[in-house]
Amino acid sequence: MGKAAGERMGVVTALVRSSFLVSAVYDKAGREYGLTPQQGQLLCVLMPQPYGMRELGETLGLAKSSLTGLVDRCAQRGFVRREPDPRDRRAVRVALTPRGRELVEEFYAETCRRVEALPAGLGDEDRERLAELLSRVVLDNKVPVVFMDADEGVPAADGG
Repeated sequence: MGKAAGERMGVVTALVRSSFLVSAVYDKAGREYGLTPQQGQLLCVLMPQPYGMRELGETLGLAKSSLTGLVDRCAQRGFVRREPDPRDRRAVRVALTPRGRELVEEFYAETCRRVEALPAGLGDEDRERLAELLSRVVLDNKVPVVFMDADEGVPAADGG
């Protein structure tokens, strides 16, 4: 059936199984903070700055109706607000509220802590090599910034 523990996996198997591992950690942390995975993603994306609905849809890979529902649910819970877009009076941007910022900073820190622990069995050199290789895969595939690097810190809200 599957390979025995300790056997090497192919790149496809390793990447898919790694994505399941990270998703499980992300989901569990989200549940502990009362967030669905989609809500957690939205709040993390909004950490650096507010975004327009079109940009959010593209970044999160959501259709307009799905994104509208997600933003509505987060707004009802007091995590985000809609505000006018200073560049286009017809458009709105979605921004974190103070309550949403506080929640996402805690969720982000806890999620980083848990994901950081996943490769605990690797030495420093292997961890650096893993980060280097995964970074290349992410950049080569133009994955949107849905989660910041932990050493970038949590940026202050600048409204821009």
